[in-house]
Amino acid sequence: MSDNNSKGFSHASVETNNFLMIVLILIAVAFGGLVEIVPLFFQKSTTEPVTGVKPLTALQLAGRDIYVREGCYNCHSQMIRPFRAETLRYGHYSVAGESVYDHPFQWGSKRTGPDLARVGGKYSDEWHRVHLNNPRDVVPESNMPEYPWLLKNTVDAAAMPAHMKALRTVGVPYTDEEIAKASEDVTGKTEMEAVIAFLQSLGLALK
Repeated sequence: MSDNNSKGFSHASVETNNFLMIVLILIAVAFGGLVEIVPLFFQKSTTEPVTGVKPLTALQLAGRDIYVREGCYNCHSQMIRPFRAETLRYGHYSVAGESVYDHPFQWGSKRTGPDLARVGGKYSDEWHRVHLNNPRDVVPESNMPEYPWLLKNTVDAAAMPAHMKALRTVGVPYTDEEIAKASEDVTGKTEMEAVIAFLQSLGLALK
């Protein structure tokens, strides 16, 4: 008869050894993650831009940086789920090819405010200016904070070429000419103008 109290590599020995349990769980999770994630890097639908998607201009990119800096992504997602209720309200569901140039991407699930994946062209520049300055002026029930300083602050033009060079190293196809003109393109522009330019660029590739 076998000795049930033997100390070999058994189910009981794993359950009673915290360190071994943790190591095996990490191995299982890592393997499962690799199986699920790695194939996505080789699928064209997730690695190639959809038709019409272009890298952000210098002004739009500056606006995106301000959008991230102000924490807009904490209340607004840029990910329309493939459900009828979502597409009826916001438009075509989001696809990975729309976000190949986003670093970091702004998908997510938190929605205190509406999804902004297809807000581009939905409102005028003036509407956005009023809304960002004081949301209650156009949406009385809004609980969004005001951003009046965006009208006063100007874009940091000197930082843009280095930022665009960094993005080019991770695959965003900026040309030398676009990088060289970046500072000139945003000089004198307010942060409000930059954020509006970014918002107006969202979701134009898919309708």
